Amino acid sequence: MTQIPHSVGRASSRPRIASSDNLLERLKELHPQSIDLSLGRIERLLAALGHPEERLPPALHVAGTNGKGSFLAFTRAIAEALGKRVHVYTSPHLVHFHERIVLAGPHGSAPIAEEVLVDCLARAEAANDGELITLFEITTAAALLAFSESPADFLLLETGLGGRLDATNVVARPALTTIMPISIDHVSFLGETLTEIAGEKAGILKPGVPCVVGRQEREAFRVIEARAEGVGAPLHVAGRDFDMYEQHGRLIFQTPNRLIDLPLPRLNGRHQIDNAGTAIAAADLLFGAALTTRALEQGLTRVEWPARLERLGAGGLHAYVANGTEIWLDGGHNPAGGLVIAQALAELEERVPRPVHLVFGMMETKDAHAFISPFKGLVERIYTVPIPDEPNAFGADALAGIARAEGFDVTAASSVPDALLRSQAALPGPGRVLICGSLYLAGHVLKLHRLDF
Repeated sequence: MTQIPHSVGRASSRPRIASSDNLLERLKELHPQSIDLSLGRIERLLAALGHPEERLPPALHVAGTNGKGSFLAFTRAIAEALGKRVHVYTSPHLVHFHERIVLAGPHGSAPIAEEVLVDCLARAEAANDGELITLFEITTAAALLAFSESPADFLLLETGLGGRLDATNVVARPALTTIMPISIDHVSFLGETLTEIAGEKAGILKPGVPCVVGRQEREAFRVIEARAEGVGAPLHVAGRDFDMYEQHGRLIFQTPNRLIDLPLPRLNGRHQIDNAGTAIAAADLLFGAALTTRALEQGLTRVEWPARLERLGAGGLHAYVANGTEIWLDGGHNPAGGLVIAQALAELEERVPRPVHLVFGMMETKDAHAFISPFKGLVERIYTVPIPDEPNAFGADALAGIARAEGFDVTAASSVPDALLRSQAALPGPGRVLICGSLYLAGHVLKLHRLDF
C-alpha cells in the first residue's frame, strides 16, 4: 500500500490486525442487500462503542448537493488561519480512504495515520459483532471514535447522503449547521423532486442551532424555511442576511452592517465565490469577534481542495499531451455540477482562448445527458473512458452513445492515457483538456498522475 502521510491520534497497544484496505474489504461483507436509509444501525453500534458521538468537539454539520467539500475546505483554512485545531470528515475520498478522516494535530491537520485507522476500524468491527451495516455507517462510527479520542477545537462534518437519515446526523447538537445549494441527485434514495430532496437535506436542522443557508432555488428554500420554523432553528440566508460577489477582481462579502474587501479565492470558478462567501458567514457565527480580515485573506488564498477545477501541475499525465497543453480535473458528477464547470470553462475560454477537449467518465447512476449538455458549443471533441474498478460505471461505448446523442463529436477510448493520446493527435497545437464526470474518475486520474511521475 502506498505510504500515507504521518498524522495524529491515539492507537491502542493491541497487535496490528490487518491493513486498513483488508479491513475495509471485510467490512463490505456486512452490507445489507439493499440500503434503507436509517439511523438505527449506527445508533446501535455507537452505543456499543460507548457513545463517541457525545464526546466530540463543537461540530459544524453541512448538507447540500454541491459545494459541501469546497465550503469545508474554506472553513477549515479560515479556522486554521486563526490558530484553531480542526478535525474534518468528508466523503468520498480521491486516492486513499484516509483522506476522509482528517485529524487535528500540533502542526496542523492531516489524514488519519494508518495504525490509528486500523485500530478504530477493528474496534468498530468488534463492537458491531457481525450485524448487517453499511460500509459508510461503520466507517463513520470509526471516524467518530477517532475524533472523540484526539483533541481539537472544532469538527467539520459532511453528510454522506441526504441529511435526515444520514449516519452523520447522530450528532444531536452541533454548534452550527449549513445547507449548501440543493439540486437533483441521488433520486433513488432522496426523492425525484427538489422539494423531496430539500426535505431530506433540511433534516440536519436542530432546535436552537443556527443554520447558514447557501444560495437555493426558491422551491428548496421554502422547504428549508418551513423546517427551520418547525424546529426553531434560526437561519442566516445568502442573498438576505449576507451576500458575496466579485467586483474589480476582488471578493466582496457584505452584510447589512458591514462590507469586507478580500482577494479572490484560490479555487477556480465563479461558483467558488459563493462557496467562499458561505464559509465566511459560517466562520463569522463560529468565531465572532475573533474572526479577523487577515484570517479570511489567508483562508481564501491558502485553501486546498483537489479535483475541483484543478489545473494539474507537473506529473505523469503530461507525457501524453503536447508541450503547453493544459490538463484540468474536476470531480463534478450531477447536472448542477456540469453547469458550473461549463460556466467556468467558458470564462476561461474568454480570457485565454484554446481548443478544448473533454475526457469524460461517469457512474451509471448519474444523469449523463443532463451533465454533458451545458458543454455544447464549448468543446470541440469528447473522449469517453471507463472508470477502472467501478462495475457500476458507464462503459466508454455506452457513454459515447449518450454524448453523441447530445450532438458532440465523440470517440470512445480505453483509458485516460489513451484518451489523452488521441486528443493530442487531434489538436493542432497546445490545447486545453478537461477530465470530468466523477469523483471516482478524478481519484483514478490523481493516482495515475502521481504514480507515473
